Amino acid sequence: MQSFLDTVLRYDPKGENLEGGLLGLTKGYFGCVEAQGRGTLHCHMVVWVHGGLNPTQIKERILQDGDLALRDRLIHVLDDTISNFVPPDPGEDVRTEAAMYHPCSVRGPCLNRASGDGLQREREKDLHLLVKACQRHVHTDTCWKYCRDGQPKECRFNLDESNRVPETFFDMDLGELHLRRVDGLVNNYNATIIQALRCNMDIKFVGSGPLAKAILYYITDYITKSQLKVHVAYAALRLAVDRLNTAPVPPADVKERGKRLLQKCAHAMIANQELSGPQVAAYLLGFGDHYTSHCFRGLLWKAFEGHVERQLPSAEC
Repeated sequence: MQSFLDTVLRYDPKGENLEGGLLGLTKGYFGCVEAQGRGTLHCHMVVWVHGGLNPTQIKERILQDGDLALRDRLIHVLDDTISNFVPPDPGEDVRTEAAMYHPCSVRGPCLNRASGDGLQREREKDLHLLVKACQRHVHTDTCWKYCRDGQPKECRFNLDESNRVPETFFDMDLGELHLRRVDGLVNNYNATIIQALRCNMDIKFVGSGPLAKAILYYITDYITKSQLKVHVAYAALRLAVDRLNTAPVPPADVKERGKRLLQKCAHAMIANQELSGPQVAAYLLGFGDHYTSHCFRGLLWKAFEGHVERQLPSAEC
């Protein structure tokens, strides 16, 4: 991750690097690390780019100010940065390690072994196999997780062969930007990033109000999500209560008993956290759950919510 931040994004906390990285001049980032069910780690990251406009500003500049040049430049940058199709196969005669092994298990073409047109074709072959293995979606039972009986099945990841958009366009009536989707079953990716990281990715541009809200909810959900499964948590709490009741000298004072119960419950929850091997290794090496470019202050949500309700009382709240 640190290599990705230093080499691909080229974030400079001192602000001396003005050339920027792959996505432009990175002004900040925030990423949270999550473990899958099988224990492998992956990161969800938001990147702020210098000069980037928020959805409201984009809408005002294009619709109200009539800045069509901005619209065209934005579409050109996005089409150049984000891809969602399997690149063509340069030919069966092109040999690469990604064809002999799983593309994610190899480093890619060896730069010392080929050059010129041969190296370019080998890189094209490598990218073709990598995207085909990592980005092309295959429907499973989890795709229909929220589909009710009798209703048409719709993939909850919004991936389907019919979900295609020929070219990127800006809806002048609704003020929304719609990215092209050449293949409805391929997740968005950046060719350089996927060749460097060699794993599944999903890159998005926050260019509309609904998407900005969705990204905010998505990241907040991952930051606050507990790693402890519900059934494990209930079992740990029951164990803590039983131990308190069977203590040799149970506290007689109700207040002291409540304090002991909270302490035992908290200790039981912490002691029964399920950690995978990669998570333990990451903690031992000094890596935490988050990657941040800035120091963020905590938000006491309940206090903030109460303040808003006092200042702007509403029936909805």
